[in-house]
Amino acid sequence: MGDMTSIKRPDGDDCPAYLATPSAGDGAPGFVMIQEWWGLNEQMKGLADRLAAEGYRVLVPDLYRGKLTTAVEEANHFMGNLDFPGAASQDIRGCVQFLKQTSKKVAVGGFCMGGALTIIAAVKVPEVDAGVCFYGIPPGEAADPKEIRVPFIGHFANTDDWCTPAAVDKLEASLEAGKVDFTLHRYDAQHAFMNASRPEVYDEACAKQAWERSLEFLSKHLT
Repeated sequence: MGDMTSIKRPDGDDCPAYLATPSAGDGAPGFVMIQEWWGLNEQMKGLADRLAAEGYRVLVPDLYRGKLTTAVEEANHFMGNLDFPGAASQDIRGCVQFLKQTSKKVAVGGFCMGGALTIIAAVKVPEVDAGVCFYGIPPGEAADPKEIRVPFIGHFANTDDWCTPAAVDKLEASLEAGKVDFTLHRYDAQHAFMNASRPEVYDEACAKQAWERSLEFLSKHLT
């Protein structure tokens, strides 16, 4: 189990974050995990613990500063009020810089809203070494995916009314145009299929496959 800590952002402000440390300690490769639009909840902490058990130092910035919800309207409100560029350039970058103090390489990865922020961070945060995106695509004005210059893996659902198959096709074309080192996987599942706390969308087989593919990707690019 991890613990809450406080991370110094580039601008000097503090960002609360959940830190899960593996048995290998501070020298292990790092991973900044970015929350869904529900907030830094127990499900997200559980995923961080699970990745730490695989040998990674995992830091999850609390982008909502303690706010949590299970209601779609409230989650949409929280996400709508979030400064995406600021979250990437300050909270997420601060977490990457913190891990880089002792971790040689650090990846950024996230789910839903966190997936969109992963793409922004992969473009805008120079210290990032790799990106792992789960069903999230940012607005074009926030970041251009073809500008990603680190290895990138994306996992998307074929039944998704936000990251639609057409939107994923557009993302893939952009990555190809930028000659990004990327792999995209599509799953016959629904949006948020990794979230075991939501049985209405969770898909155990797809979640297992996406997790294993991500571990293989991280092993290749961080260790």
